[in-house]
Amino acid sequence: MNSRRACFGLASLLLILGLSARGDEPGYDRKSDVVYGRKYGTALTMDVIAPKTGAKGVGVLLMASGGFVSSHDMIQPPIFKPLVDRGYTVFAVVHGCQPRFQVDEIVGDVNRAVRFVRHHAKDYGVDPDRLGVYGASAGGHLSLMLGTAGTPGDPSAADPVDRESSRVQAVACFFPPTDFLGWGGPGMERIHPTDHLPPFRAAFDYRELDPKTMLWVPIADDARLREKARAISPIAQVSPDDAPTFIIHGDADELVPLQQSQTFAARLDQAGVKHKLEVRPGLGHAMPTLDKDLSLFADWFDEQLRPAK
Repeated sequence: MNSRRACFGLASLLLILGLSARGDEPGYDRKSDVVYGRKYGTALTMDVIAPKTGAKGVGVLLMASGGFVSSHDMIQPPIFKPLVDRGYTVFAVVHGCQPRFQVDEIVGDVNRAVRFVRHHAKDYGVDPDRLGVYGASAGGHLSLMLGTAGTPGDPSAADPVDRESSRVQAVACFFPPTDFLGWGGPGMERIHPTDHLPPFRAAFDYRELDPKTMLWVPIADDARLREKARAISPIAQVSPDDAPTFIIHGDADELVPLQQSQTFAARLDQAGVKHKLEVRPGLGHAMPTLDKDLSLFADWFDEQLRPAK
């Protein structure tokens, strides 16, 4: 496995748990490489994994992302089977990756994925008004961006998919980055690529076209970089109508500080958004009890995605 993939998020969970890729197991149908969008000549794809029996008619999107790298290889049964076993149809989303694409563009990809699922909800037998999302680390960040900053569709868009909303109705995630302007404490900014660890710098290397040289050059203005950081910080997007959110985070996490989840939960509390933060004593940037934790996610989705009475 590529070292960049292994160091952050879902791929690292597989390594920590000693799990390897394996084929489909009885109990679900899997449709691979469903194209949900295209950009720069590249297809954006997702896998659709549906239970053979006991389907709830509810969809949850899995953000297959680690370090803002996304790969079909990350979509393994330990990551989705506990949800499928509980009757959820899982839409495992692969997004455009760093170093080619930066975080703001990746956020655009996952918004497109939600719109696609909502537009095709009838085809997949799910309720377009009951969609959840989950992920770990970078995937958790993307989940929170959908929960806080999903947007209405554009009714005048030529593509009918883009007329759909990208809002979700519930979020569950592991150890998510939430605030790039307060990383570990107030005013501790991460606005430059070099503020991040080397494997992740390309994801934050924002560039613009120089009209004189016609070359793409790094954005050097700190004010503009600060705005970029604010726009991709879920904590800056919180409003009272955000999706109910469940977060699991270890208090010994040296990659994404627990503070990121604590301050985000406090902001949700201020806004009156239903939420739950479960802190795991002694655990770092990993969840060794993945099957159990995904069952907790399923419990959360059961509660938050129930049919309206």
